[in-house]
Amino acid sequence: MKVLLMVDIQNDFSPTGSLAVKDGDEIIPFVNDQQDAFDLIVATQDWHPKNHSSFAEHYPGKSPGEVITLGDIEQILWPTHCVQNSYGAEFISGLKTKKINQVVQKGMNSNIDSYSGFFDNDHKNATGLHQYLQDQKVNDIYIVGLATDYCVKFTALDAAQLGYSTTVLKKGVRGVDLASGDIEQAFAEMQTAGVKID
Repeated sequence: MKVLLMVDIQNDFSPTGSLAVKDGDEIIPFVNDQQDAFDLIVATQDWHPKNHSSFAEHYPGKSPGEVITLGDIEQILWPTHCVQNSYGAEFISGLKTKKINQVVQKGMNSNIDSYSGFFDNDHKNATGLHQYLQDQKVNDIYIVGLATDYCVKFTALDAAQLGYSTTVLKKGVRGVDLASGDIEQAFAEMQTAGVKID
């Protein structure tokens, strides 16, 4: 069984969103076209509480892009985004959603971020995605979504680590490129880990 995994295709990651991904909405026609080739479609959503500790607004004098330490790991501070039940957390308009079999929400623990669709960033808590895919007898994962250098990358790395045959569809992803070169670096990291870039 193969699955199309649509990562965080949400309004706040559109070009007009609070954490804008350049040309993020341009993937929509491609992603919609891909859906007919899959019997199983899963979508992830960033689904943060308002008090999420990755939001720069909670740290006087800090700005998005700065790095702090949360627990034992480094955390990039972000603009407030994908707050639960907000417009920004909804799927981007135009994305076909009728064929989505399962939505997996992540980043709900206010004390830790969750870039990957599978785990929180400290890998201590799972989102339920792996269990769901195991129950559906999935072997092959094809990933599209936002953003290449964060949630797509970490989802793909975890998928490969968990033993799935993992492919990122390059036409169906866009990146943040917080530092110039981050997107290409992300593709290189994924390929090194055994992820196919198609």
